Amino acid sequence: MEKELTRAEGTGRTAGGGLREYLREYYGRVLKATGDLERKACCQSPTAKLFADVLRRIPEEVKARNYGCGCPIPLDDLRGLRVLDLGSGAGLDCFILSSLVGESGRVVGIDMTGEQLQVARRHREAVARALGHSRPNTEFHEDYIETAAAVESGTMDLVVSNCTINLSPLKDKVFEAAYRVLRAGGELYFADIAADRHVPEEIRRDPKLVAECLGGALYEHELSDVLRDAGFGDPRTVSRALVEQDVAGQPIRFFSVTVRAFKLSTPFDRRCEDYGQTTTYRGTCAAQPARFVLDDHHAFEAGRPTAVCRNTARMLSETRLGRYFEVTPPVRHFGLFPCGPAPQGAGGQGACC
Repeated sequence: MEKELTRAEGTGRTAGGGLREYLREYYGRVLKATGDLERKACCQSPTAKLFADVLRRIPEEVKARNYGCGCPIPLDDLRGLRVLDLGSGAGLDCFILSSLVGESGRVVGIDMTGEQLQVARRHREAVARALGHSRPNTEFHEDYIETAAAVESGTMDLVVSNCTINLSPLKDKVFEAAYRVLRAGGELYFADIAADRHVPEEIRRDPKLVAECLGGALYEHELSDVLRDAGFGDPRTVSRALVEQDVAGQPIRFFSVTVRAFKLSTPFDRRCEDYGQTTTYRGTCAAQPARFVLDDHHAFEAGRPTAVCRNTARMLSETRLGRYFEVTPPVRHFGLFPCGPAPQGAGGQGACC
């Protein structure tokens, strides 16, 4: 794997070394706070609004070094879960997750930047005390997100990442590592940057644009393909928002996308198939009592039976989400199910099917 990573550094190579060395320098020594970023792609996070109470108990040094493009934290009950954060940086998302999983849960952060990890480790004990924990439930490892070597296979309930996958030269390996560490029924939930077309070479080879989360972005449809190839059948977009366009003289749009994908014991259907199933949301998720949002085309009203494809039925019955839903068993095959968002425009979020 080390040799593969080295070979993949051709994109964005600088005179001072490979891409990873450039990124280590940029995120470890050049950037001291979010305001140091020249582009806005890596500072698009709704986390402050969603978790304001928890953030008040997290040190300013940690919050200042947050370079996210979204909120990679599912809005349901995460108590007791084992969570891995790929590219955890200074630990902001890990510390928020620490509060959400509670003392019975565990949060592991991995990052390749020593300076960022020093910040996270320095505040680990203090954050635990501020959250009312008797001991820290977080740990941080210097590791590559392409391998996650510090984590055993099949041990995680949830894998998250916030705007770091685009920085990897081997994104297929990142998703394969996430799939490996998840248990059956576990979920990958991440925020990252994607483009509306293949990123032109002028942008891909600019190390500054790579470091600022644009140069390494995948074409959004290719992102779905790479996830499927790694084993994550039927990945779902949760949200999509325009963050940059017309970069370096190129007619291209970059989006912040939040994506969720599940690992089940048996594969998903290749397409959304109709087996006559319905699901009813019980209204029992505290963060979403009236309407549970699964993705950009499934928002389930409490108490209202809703027809779903078999893939969606399995997401709502074979994962931790099963506690919130009543799902009827398959009847028989009725053909394709009309499941999917409406065609997306420049900044569209999709629509209910």
